Amino acid sequence: MFFGSARTGEQYPRKGLVTAFHPNSNLGFIATRVRPKLFMPAMNTEPIVTPFGFTSTADDVIRNVDLAGKRVIVTGGASGIGTETARALASVGAEVTLAVRNVETGKAVASDIGTACGRPIHVRHLDLANKVSIQSFCASWSGPLHVLVNNAGIMALPELERTSEGYEMQFATNFLGHFALTIGLHEALVRASGARIVSVSSSANMIAPVIFDDLHFNFLPYTPFVAYGQSKTAAVLLAVEATRRWSSDGIFANALNPGAIATNLQRYTGGLQTPPEHRKSQQQGAATSVLLAASPLLADIGGRYFEDCREAEIVNRRPTNFSGGVAPYALDPNNAERLWNVALDLLL
Repeated sequence: MFFGSARTGEQYPRKGLVTAFHPNSNLGFIATRVRPKLFMPAMNTEPIVTPFGFTSTADDVIRNVDLAGKRVIVTGGASGIGTETARALASVGAEVTLAVRNVETGKAVASDIGTACGRPIHVRHLDLANKVSIQSFCASWSGPLHVLVNNAGIMALPELERTSEGYEMQFATNFLGHFALTIGLHEALVRASGARIVSVSSSANMIAPVIFDDLHFNFLPYTPFVAYGQSKTAAVLLAVEATRRWSSDGIFANALNPGAIATNLQRYTGGLQTPPEHRKSQQQGAATSVLLAASPLLADIGGRYFEDCREAEIVNRRPTNFSGGVAPYALDPNNAERLWNVALDLLL
C-alpha cells in the first residue's frame, strides 16, 4: 500500500469564519466563507527516526516501495538533487513530471531518466518567479497528483533582485512561487485520496526567521544569506500550515534539509564551503526528499522537519559544528498561519 489510509488526527473547528481561496485566471484568489477542520499535531511526541541516516541514498530509501499508478511533480528536476529525486521515484513506477524553467535541459534529463527506468518522463515549463507561468502550469494539469516535491531553489543572490511585483527574488522563488503552485494544485492533490507535499528547505532556516515587517528588504539592508534563510524558513512553515489546513483532505506536508551537496545552487558562493566530512553526494542528498515523498514509514505524518532521514532536533541556538537542527520559529503554528495569509494577499 502506498500511503496507507489517511489519518486526519484530532480535528478542531476554528472559531469564526475563515477564508478559502481558489485560483482564478490571474492566479489571484476568490474568497468564500467556510469552517474548515484543521489538523492539530500531537505535542511533545517523540522525534521520528527511520532505519536510514546520513549516508543513505535515494535508492536505499525507495527499495521495496511500489509507486505504480502514482503521479509526481518535481520542481527543479533538471539538475542536482531534483534529478536524483525524480530518477528514484520513477525507478519504482511513478509517473514523473519535471517542472523546469529550461525545457530543453529538462528534456535531456528526462530522456536519460526514461531510458534508465524504461518509462517516459514528462517535462513542463515552470518559472516560479512568474505568476502567469504558475497559472498556466496549474491550469494544464488534469487528474490526481499524489506527490508534489517543491525542490527548485536559488541561493544567496549577490545583489538584491526583485520580481515584476517588487518581491525579493529568493523569497519569491523559493517560497511564494511554490506556495502559489501548491495552492493551484490543491484539487489535484485532493483527487489523489492520499497525497504528500515535500518542501525542500535548508539548514539556513537557522539563519533567519520570516521577517514579516520587511519581507522584501524595502528597509533592511539586503544580505544574501539572510534573504535565503528567510525563504527556507518560509518553506518549512508552508509544510506546517498545509498539513494543518489540508490533512482532512488526506494531504500531508513535510519539510527537509537535504544536506550539503555540490550543485549549481552554490554558483554565487564560490562552491561548497562545508567541510568534506559533512558533505553528501547527490544520491545521498536526495534521500530525505524521497523518504518524505514515498516511504510508508511517513504515512499520515505532516508538519515536521527532517534531515538525514530522521526528524530534526529543535534547537535554541544556531550550531557552529554543522550538527543540524531546526529553529523553533520555523515550526511555530502561529507563524505558519500568518505567513499563509500574507502569501495569499501577495498573490491577489
